[in-house]
Amino acid sequence: MTLGESLFHARKGKGLTQEEVAERLGVSRQTIGKWEADETLPDIRQSKRLAVLYGMTLDELIAFDLDVAQVEEAIEHTSEGVQEKIDWTSAWAKRYPILASYRNEVDVTPYARRIRMMLDELKAEYGYSELDAMLALKDILYGVWKESSGKRGR
Repeated sequence: MTLGESLFHARKGKGLTQEEVAERLGVSRQTIGKWEADETLPDIRQSKRLAVLYGMTLDELIAFDLDVAQVEEAIEHTSEGVQEKIDWTSAWAKRYPILASYRNEVDVTPYARRIRMMLDELKAEYGYSELDAMLALKDILYGVWKESSGKRGR
């Protein structure tokens, strides 16, 4: 995605018109249009002001990914009731088939026992709820995997 496309989608995501953005930045609507069409680029000061206006960091604005933003928005607006109805393992197994097959190959019991111990440790040591302990442990596991694999493979 180009910077202009990122600027366009970030502005639309905030529900602002080119005129509103132009007014807040003290530039013309045509200037905003040229930035969004990749005809010209905002200077670093204007880029920072755009990021603040759109509620993003400058890095986020430059690397804005519409797909990621759409997923984040969908997650944010999904009620707990709907989340409980979703079979996340089946949903993710469409992309990662191992999730549908590993239980037929792996003796899960010893892994589950060690994971239960780690969950209990997080709850006892930090006072986390069951859900918070699971989320923290999941994030720790992801970080370990990412660090060791360089996120190269699956």
